[in-house]
Amino acid sequence: MDNKLTFEEIFKQNERRIHYQIHKMHIRDPHQEFFQEGLVALWNAYETYQPDKGPMATYFNYMIRNRLIDRIRRDTRQNEIHQEAAHEQRTQYTDGNYHRGTEGSRPIVADQPLPLKDSSLWGNLQSQLTDKQWKWVYYVIIQEMPYKTIAEQENTTVDAVKNWGREVKKKLKDPHLRGLLSLEDYD
Repeated sequence: MDNKLTFEEIFKQNERRIHYQIHKMHIRDPHQEFFQEGLVALWNAYETYQPDKGPMATYFNYMIRNRLIDRIRRDTRQNEIHQEAAHEQRTQYTDGNYHRGTEGSRPIVADQPLPLKDSSLWGNLQSQLTDKQWKWVYYVIIQEMPYKTIAEQENTTVDAVKNWGREVKKKLKDPHLRGLLSLEDYD
């Protein structure tokens, strides 16, 4: 006579064990996906249980918990892959080279190089800026130095350097200054 319980009996006795593990791991399971994983783990544990290796309840807990952890890892990895793909697609779409304004965004025309060699433009710009604002233009735009390096060199904070840049950007939006500098050609 075989005293082995059927899976239906095991399930009835251990269904709460699956819910307990889900609750203990703080898993939200509105679509019962984790419960299904736990059910499969319970089935696998039922099929592979060896009485001489330890208590059945301990083995069930171990199998269910590890199966749920595997599912969380798999979902997390899948989510990261989707996020990376979406980020890559957004990056390729926008490419970061857009003017943004009240009329919407429009691409920067790549054929027009910035006038880095136009000394009269830089001279005119420098005459319209404070010393600190000019330092920001010179170090950030012309020399392409990082903020931290500029802050160390000028014996100030990174936030101060960023503030110089905000002031420059504010001035460069002024239509009168743009006209003086003939920047309309570079829009």
